Amino acid sequence: MKYYIIAGEASGDLHASNLVKALKARDEEAVFRAWGGDMMKDAGVELTKHIRELAFMGFVEVLMNIRTILGNIKLCKKDILQWRPDVLILVDYPGFNLRIAKWASQNNIRVVYYISPQIWAWHESRVHQIKKYVDQMLVILPFEEEFYARYNYPVSFVGHPLLDVILEGENVSDRANDPVKTIALLPGSRRQEIKRILPTMLATTRRFPEYRFAIACAPAIPDDFYDALLDGFPEVGRYRGSSYTLLNEAYAALVTSGTATLETALFGVPQVVCYKGDKLSYLIARRLITIKYISLVNLIMDREVVKELIQDEMNEAMLSEELKKLAQPDVRNRIQSDYILLRKILGNQGASGRAADAIIQNMPGR
Repeated sequence: MKYYIIAGEASGDLHASNLVKALKARDEEAVFRAWGGDMMKDAGVELTKHIRELAFMGFVEVLMNIRTILGNIKLCKKDILQWRPDVLILVDYPGFNLRIAKWASQNNIRVVYYISPQIWAWHESRVHQIKKYVDQMLVILPFEEEFYARYNYPVSFVGHPLLDVILEGENVSDRANDPVKTIALLPGSRRQEIKRILPTMLATTRRFPEYRFAIACAPAIPDDFYDALLDGFPEVGRYRGSSYTLLNEAYAALVTSGTATLETALFGVPQVVCYKGDKLSYLIARRLITIKYISLVNLIMDREVVKELIQDEMNEAMLSEELKKLAQPDVRNRIQSDYILLRKILGNQGASGRAADAIIQNMPGR
């Protein structure tokens, strides 16, 4: 079969690449074309557009780049029509993908959504659009199945694909006995969020000369972008490639809200969650978003497991205070105990395989 995949962010690229591998194992005639990143390319997918050209965040940033976004949508539609896939697989990235879902459905192209948009957080009314235009929804968070059931829309919970990537017990040591302890800085995967969050993280490093700090560099962001931000911080290391190498060595982490918070938890690393957006975007979001937490760890557990510093609270003084707490044995033990429970809630390994099975088995004519 011909599979066309759209993943617009780094986490989507990771999960889509593993889905591609699972589909290939089950479909010998599988052919792929996609909007994605290096991991999908390494999995043997022909890329139409790279994610480095797609990552816009926040209401203001989207408005400022609206001509580029609309141009990308037009290009995407044209490419899909010319290639005529058997199925279109959309991976998160709702602002773009929900537009494509509507158009594809109207053009009689089968639409599968893998990794639901977080419509349970804001703009819940989009569920009606999903019901109308998405033929099959595969969700990865346990509470999403119940959410969609409230709207009489059956979905399939396949488990979380990170469990396939981060094996249980991967970070075996607590790192408490390391002679020099490493603090991981994960400032995000988009230029805008890195520019806002990394300077505060870096300023905080000066208060902790006893620690070694290192940044996980986003694959799609070039070195010269980090060079400018790291000017004056020669002691801060960089990890290029996989953030998992850094997390496997980390004693604690400062993490931008997103998939990275869950990755950090699965490595057993105590963390502080950071978020700072454009002021206008933040004010708009605060009016629209209905959830209690912003990090996946706290959302899944439905209580505060890790500290969240949002907007004005994301400053050097508060970040330093929370990092100090992560050195306290009782705090570390509590967080790591909650991480064990979190992994159990997420389900079993094999999400990519279950997703591939569901896609193939539900194709018309099967």
